[in-house]
Amino acid sequence: MKAQTIITPGGEELVILPRADYEALVAAAKVREEDDDDVAVYDTRKAELAAGVDTRLPPEVSAAMLRGDSLLKAIRKWRDITQLQLAFKTDIAQSYLSDIESGRRKGTAETLALIASALDVPAEWLV
Repeated sequence: MKAQTIITPGGEELVILPRADYEALVAAAKVREEDDDDVAVYDTRKAELAAGVDTRLPPEVSAAMLRGDSLLKAIRKWRDITQLQLAFKTDIAQSYLSDIESGRRKGTAETLALIASALDVPAEWLV
């Protein structure tokens, strides 16, 4: 069945099409939106690389996160440091670090920047 058009009394042209065709158009639009999002991420990344900014996480950190570790825990383990050692380096209570790692609490931007400095990683990774 082909699409049909009708003209409303106000002069607006409307298109009538089968539901399957409509659903196919909606699905294609979603794919297009995802593609546009991917292109935007790609363009941003290319611009960062051209400017000498590298915000990529190390593969070991990404792999740990895929296994279920939080970002902070993955970075800390990648740096081969315990929560207690990190607590001493930052003067932040180990229990608070544990709460941040587990997601029970959110660290402030200032706290996360301090942790990033102690772990020798860009603050942008945590903040």
